[in-house]
Amino acid sequence: MNRRALALAAGLLVIAGLFLTSSLFIVNQTELALLLQFGRPVRVIDEPGLEVKLPFVQNVVFFDRRLLDVEPPPEEVIAADQKRAIVDTYTRYRIVNPLLFYQTVGGEDAVRARLTAMVSSSMRQVIGKVPLSALLSVRRAPIMWKIRDEVHAEAKPFGIDVVDTRIRRVDLPPQNSEAIYARMNSERQQQAALYRAEGAQAAATVRATADRDVTVTIADAQRQAQELRGQGDAQATAVYAKAYGQDEKFFAFYRSLQAYRDALAGKDTAFVLTPQGNFFRFFQGPVGVAGAAATAAGPPSAPAAAPPAGVSRDPARTR
Repeated sequence: MNRRALALAAGLLVIAGLFLTSSLFIVNQTELALLLQFGRPVRVIDEPGLEVKLPFVQNVVFFDRRLLDVEPPPEEVIAADQKRAIVDTYTRYRIVNPLLFYQTVGGEDAVRARLTAMVSSSMRQVIGKVPLSALLSVRRAPIMWKIRDEVHAEAKPFGIDVVDTRIRRVDLPPQNSEAIYARMNSERQQQAALYRAEGAQAAATVRATADRDVTVTIADAQRQAQELRGQGDAQATAVYAKAYGQDEKFFAFYRSLQAYRDALAGKDTAFVLTPQGNFFRFFQGPVGVAGAAATAAGPPSAPAAAPPAGVSRDPARTR
């Protein structure tokens, strides 16, 4: 008897647990709940907490009440100037009416497909009316706002609120990118060649100016040197003339000694001339003029003074 009572009590507890499990549910703060009875909506629950439903008759569908993202694949669109671009977008939305959302689209997967189609259609219409340069400038923001407003209006009957639609990236198609790169490369090469030509011209101008300055400087220096040399020669000549004017005989004697020193300086110097010539007049005596006059008159009766060492009296060869 006791065993049967325990078994019955255990069975009742299990049934009660199943009943409670199937009749109680919790709605989190990040969720919205829709209570269905045999597939028909009964009640929308938008407050978090513990809720009760009829077991085995009613069921609950939960929806995320946070911001949800839709990231469609990049699409190629044509701008108003017939230029192609690959546009990458994303959209953020929130479920605001779970009943309408459930009745129109059913779930998040279905709404993603709907939003992708709406964003693509609106984006093609809006971008088709503006040039491609507008997507690459500050005009992109108004374009994104216009796309968002259009998608928001179209998505409102689905029980969702489209919060934002943005263009994340705009790229050119690969073939256009290669053509633009080739054109930019050619332009840069032309600009580099122009810069090199201008640099070479400037370098040639600098070299020509430097060569001209060098030539002018050297010419001025040579002219100045010639002038200074001429002034020095004139002063030297004046000094010589003044000295010669003071004592002509001594000056003639000094100049003759300089001539002897310069003419007889070499070890192998040889003169073939007579010692009675005017060049050797000072070998005849201390007064060269008298000796020269005696030589012109005829051979002297008395023997001449002995010549310096190394000078022979041989009229045929003198060293």
